Amino acid sequence: MDAPRRFVVQRHRATHLHYDLRFEIDGVLASWAVPKGPTLDPEARRLAVHVDDHEMEHLGFEGVTSSAGDRRRDVVVWDTGTWEPVHTDDPAAAVRAGELHAEVHGEKLRGRLVLVRRGEDERRWLLLHKRDEHAVVGWNPEDHPRSVLSGLTNDELPVDPS
Repeated sequence: MDAPRRFVVQRHRATHLHYDLRFEIDGVLASWAVPKGPTLDPEARRLAVHVDDHEMEHLGFEGVTSSAGDRRRDVVVWDTGTWEPVHTDDPAAAVRAGELHAEVHGEKLRGRLVLVRRGEDERRWLLLHKRDEHAVVGWNPEDHPRSVLSGLTNDELPVDPS
């Protein structure tokens, strides 16, 4: 049996707060930046911007990446777990085709997430949670800001003095 595929969602404060949704596919993390964050709310539709794949080392990365002037850039592991592709045996091909269905088993996110490319722009996608037994109308990721690894919020992360 193949090892379970992993996913991570990082709450990332850079120029603007966003969440990085990353799925393990073919040895890399296929990644989307989700400005309002993923949700369990089946009525919510979220913009998801497809960004470059990331290395597997990003799965557990948490910390302050830099402080440029007064701008602090920090990342917490907001959620992590495993996932299975749905309706395909080749999730990389599903991403190339513009539609990925994922059954996620995280600490915060559970159930069916769907990513669908919008129009001709390769980077612009829509993220939604299907109406299933894990769906919660009105569920807001900002009500759950703590890291599932450290228990810290972005504000509580220590700055590395080096």
